[in-house]
Amino acid sequence: MHRRDLLTGLGSAGVLAGAGAVAVYGLPSVDELTGEAESDDEEEPADPLELETIDAPGSEPGEMLVPEPGRPTFIDLFATWCSPCEKQMPALADAHERVADTDVQFVSVTNEGISHDELAAWWEEHDGSWPIAVDPAAELSARYLESGYPTAVTIDASGRVLWADDGVKSADELVGKIEAAIDASEEGGDG
Repeated sequence: MHRRDLLTGLGSAGVLAGAGAVAVYGLPSVDELTGEAESDDEEEPADPLELETIDAPGSEPGEMLVPEPGRPTFIDLFATWCSPCEKQMPALADAHERVADTDVQFVSVTNEGISHDELAAWWEEHDGSWPIAVDPAAELSARYLESGYPTAVTIDASGRVLWADDGVKSADELVGKIEAAIDASEEGGDG
């Protein structure tokens, strides 16, 4: 009898975990399940999204298109509750400083529903000094978020995603991927 209860409990835990994953990441498409979604070269770049930027260090209130048309773009998808996102901030600051003289859009984006004041305070506390935008409908996250936060994304000037990966990255890795997006944009005649 105890074995049956144990198996029932384990089965229930699996169902709940699966439901949680679906709630966070959505259902996979047939292309994702068959591996056919890997061919990004054939996909048309998505239209840029207009996001609201907030008043914070290195960021002015207003709106910006992400990715910016005709310009290589680096996107950091993060959340203030995410411990790895906090750990990522020094490498982001270093990478931003190292590519500041290049023609690349560098932006951090969150889809959290916290106030702009709370977000700006977190940004300042963690030494953010570049544009920060909010994506309340999570449209950008739906497009580019890998399996978790933080996710880093580089996009060439034509809007083609060149690289996207989650987890904490070094400044060298981020700069290398950003420079690859700049190079691809220049080779493509878009930069």
